[in-house]
Amino acid sequence: MGKELIFKTMRHEPTERVPWVPFAGIHSGKLKGYTAEEILQDGQKLYECLMEVARLYGPDGMPIMFDLQLEAEILGCDLMWAKDNPPSVASHPFEGDNKGIPCRCKLPTPESGRIPVMLEAMTKLKASVGDDIALYGLICGPFTLASHLRGSEIFLDMLMDEQYVRDLVSYCAEASIRMCDYYINAGMDVIAVVDPLVSQIAPESFDAMLADSFKAVFDYIRSRGVYSSFFVCGNATPQLEVMCKTNPDSIAVDENVDFVYGKSVSDKYNIAISGNIPLTTVMLHGTPKDNMKYVVDLLDKVEDHRNMIVSPGCDMPYDVPVENTVACSQAVKNTEQCREMLKDYTGPDDSGIHIELPDYEHLEKPFIEVFTLDSTQCAACTYMMAAAQAAKDYFGDKIDIIEYKYTIRENVVRCKKMGITNLPTMVINGQIRHVSMIPDGKALREEIEALL
Repeated sequence: MGKELIFKTMRHEPTERVPWVPFAGIHSGKLKGYTAEEILQDGQKLYECLMEVARLYGPDGMPIMFDLQLEAEILGCDLMWAKDNPPSVASHPFEGDNKGIPCRCKLPTPESGRIPVMLEAMTKLKASVGDDIALYGLICGPFTLASHLRGSEIFLDMLMDEQYVRDLVSYCAEASIRMCDYYINAGMDVIAVVDPLVSQIAPESFDAMLADSFKAVFDYIRSRGVYSSFFVCGNATPQLEVMCKTNPDSIAVDENVDFVYGKSVSDKYNIAISGNIPLTTVMLHGTPKDNMKYVVDLLDKVEDHRNMIVSPGCDMPYDVPVENTVACSQAVKNTEQCREMLKDYTGPDDSGIHIELPDYEHLEKPFIEVFTLDSTQCAACTYMMAAAQAAKDYFGDKIDIIEYKYTIRENVVRCKKMGITNLPTMVINGQIRHVSMIPDGKALREEIEALL
């Protein structure tokens, strides 16, 4: 039974095979012809889509939804909706001179915002497949939620007002614990605390301002008798140690982290690790054989399969072909058969895609290029792009900016040509300047002024 595979892995016991958890959040809507906007506002439609995930992809564990804006909306953020992405945060109630801490009366209740949508889908899915599949409830982590409330200024606050950051993140951890309660009461087996912006700060800053709040959340989840996961998208390599020290049952990483190295760190703490099939180069743009090959190679690279879960690196893009995800499932469950199918297969060929780079030596004005997974989908990418846009708003026509989304195949090739290996990354005048670290507005303005 798949659920027991997940539980054994979370208990750090040997398993007969590695478990498989497809992060089919908004992608689940594609399976039934619904938009992301529809399934995130209708519990019955979401349930129908999740049942299709269970039928097609044979998961051992599966999330209900990957929406890191649900709590932010309740706490006063405006959202910008999309048909093929989760919504993104469009306003920050505590930015600028409004700096403060939300009132406790605003903490989420089971009736707040779109929580009833999630609870309806959770309850129905638990009754239908909960005996066989481990169900994941995903909540927005305290730091990313704090960033939604304060905006990109929180990165300057970390330099100028550490106590404010501690207080705001502590409040957000209280909101996280409330969300844990509601989702556990609805039957969730694993609570995943998803906090992509943790990858955008130094481990020392995490220890100084965030660690206590994260520990409080994971301690609470454990006290409720369910398992936990700490999910950080982006290049979380420097943060792996501090993540493990918050004492979750598992961590989850995306393609920016070398999985073998990541597992060597998590194994030191006897913590499970989940990951990290590339979302775009493999799942979205690849073929079924590309997906099989990635999973088989990943399994072959890891010597000890204890404490390991195979999953996509993050929320699967809406348009991932069904056959690619099925291929991943087959590679996990029938590895030897897939290995035989892959004999002599070398992988995709991008030689037909030609990319012309700008003439960086003769630019008329500073040029900021932001390489993202997709700033409407990835929270870390949202704030990296927001930093560039804030600079554009400040300097106006004196600078140019552009975003290159990794969901477009030509931009994958562009990244390779530029030598960019982690997302998000900011390039200024052809020089890689900010890799998985969002610059505060003041520092970025100073960089640009030096070029003017």
